[in-house]
Amino acid sequence: MCENSHIAFPFLVMSPTPSPTPDVHPAPSSFRVPGHGRAWACFVLIGVALLAAALWAAGGIGREQAYAEVAAAARNAAALKVALLTAELDKQRSLPFVLAQDSEVSTALTTADPARYRALNLKFEALSRDTGAAVIYLLDPRGVGVAASNWNQPTSFVGSDYAFRPYFQGAAHAGQAEYFALGNVSNHPGLYLSRQLESDGRTLGVVVVKVEFDGVEAGWRRFPDPVFVTDEHGVVLLSSQDDWRFRTYGTLPATQRDALRTSLQFGDAPLAPLPVRAAPEREGQVLASLSGRAEQEYVHVQEPVPGTPWQFHLLGATREAMARAAASARVAAALLVLCALFVAGIWLHRRHRAHDLVLAQAAARQELESRVAARTGELRAANDQLRAEMEDRRRAEAELHKLQEELVQANKLAFLGQITAGVAHEINQPVAAIRSYADNSAVYLDRGNVERARGNMASIAALTQRIGVITDELRTFSRKSSGASSGPVPVAAVVDGALTLVGAQMRRHGIALERAGIDGGLAVRAERVRLEQVLVNLLQNAIEALEQTPSPRIWIRAEREADQIAIEVGDNGPGLPDSVMAALYTPFVTTKPRGLGLGLVISRDIVADFGGTLSVQTGPGRGACFTIRLPEAVS
Repeated sequence: MCENSHIAFPFLVMSPTPSPTPDVHPAPSSFRVPGHGRAWACFVLIGVALLAAALWAAGGIGREQAYAEVAAAARNAAALKVALLTAELDKQRSLPFVLAQDSEVSTALTTADPARYRALNLKFEALSRDTGAAVIYLLDPRGVGVAASNWNQPTSFVGSDYAFRPYFQGAAHAGQAEYFALGNVSNHPGLYLSRQLESDGRTLGVVVVKVEFDGVEAGWRRFPDPVFVTDEHGVVLLSSQDDWRFRTYGTLPATQRDALRTSLQFGDAPLAPLPVRAAPEREGQVLASLSGRAEQEYVHVQEPVPGTPWQFHLLGATREAMARAAASARVAAALLVLCALFVAGIWLHRRHRAHDLVLAQAAARQELESRVAARTGELRAANDQLRAEMEDRRRAEAELHKLQEELVQANKLAFLGQITAGVAHEINQPVAAIRSYADNSAVYLDRGNVERARGNMASIAALTQRIGVITDELRTFSRKSSGASSGPVPVAAVVDGALTLVGAQMRRHGIALERAGIDGGLAVRAERVRLEQVLVNLLQNAIEALEQTPSPRIWIRAEREADQIAIEVGDNGPGLPDSVMAALYTPFVTTKPRGLGLGLVISRDIVADFGGTLSVQTGPGRGACFTIRLPEAVS
């Protein structure tokens, strides 16, 4: 709708000066009402009892909530640490498997060449440094070290006999083994990962990777919660507490303890129990003593380490968290009870004042009702006047809308006059062909050639259908808009209809047409006839702008932009001058000698009625490109 079609109506604001209202509220009475001392004494006693009960209950609830939060945090932390430990183990397990497939290792064991062993020393040394493995070494079939990453250190494994070690025996018999023990040379604990090398069913040797967990344990020490890892016997293998290593979680049978000491798996460690015992108050809670500290309460979380018989343990401290939670809960409960008592006290006080206020409120209500009745009469008169003015405005808008429709129809018929010649040419060709086919058919029938005559009749039917399409499009385009509400309109159908009307002009002027994205099934919310009029207007303008342009070209593109469809109509003509761009959508501004300057104004208003926008981009040598953006029709 044009901007000058809106009529502004002033609103009638009636604000009579209010008459002063006398103060109808009585003076407040004293807070304490005589004769109600016993009621206030009972109120105080009940308040004290409620406060004590709330403090006791809040403390218990706070402790339980804190324990549940600490337990959940401990479970999450344990799962994360187990995942990191498993990742470290998986990374190191791949190393002996890869080395067992290495041809250099197999060749060195087969030839027993000292030069090849020296080369392996350097290779193992580089691998140990790059992978973080503590030691990588190679044992011959007798269990004697022939190459090692620590070949140049005092603790070198080269020449040492490890045939007695379970990881060598396990790999020699089962192909691979894992064994956690205290190093008999380095006196440092670690996990030994071994893999057998064989050829034609004959054992060539065993490659061993020792993994130490100093970095893992150092990471655990950065957190306050104690953690430790136990094997299948309950012996602590890894721990964030140095003095807990090689102690036992629970009581270890004497026979089993003697067997472990005899195997020297953990050296001369005493295998004493950990200072951890179950707490009698709650299941899953333990009492533990750390070095230099008194016994404290912890949440005990136990998780299995995947791929190993190990168990991961985490102790989450609960005392401070439970104390803080209980204190916070008690403070909150005390505030809540005190607020409730305060509100109850105010309610008691106001109850005594309520009776005195009833009469004053009744008088004020009666006065207010009389003033409301008078004001209602004034508002009713103003409302009637406003209704009359609104009816005048509706009539004016209806007349304006009718004039706009007539203007749109006139613009449409003007375009029909411009494209009539091209459409007539489009119709004349099929009519001439129909006449020729009819004459030929008569000749064929005289000769008895029915098949050729039938073929000519089919061609006549196809040409007639083509003429029908062109005339239907002209009839549809020429009729007035139905005024129906916007609905789903296929973009391809609208573009095809517009090209049917202006296609002849484009071919007559030798204008090349480019289509992109039109046939992608896009649809917009619009009215087909009015949207087709906009496209015909833009295409007609482009055809006239390309009259003096060599190699003229017009493109029509469509694409989806968020929840809108953008339809672009552009040409490679001279573009629009700055003087026209400054007042492009102003009525009667045009570059055509016989133009009225209303086409783009009408097109913009039609697109705006559909809830869309019409924009243009132009520049010297770049032509003009109009973009219609309309809401996408969702099926």
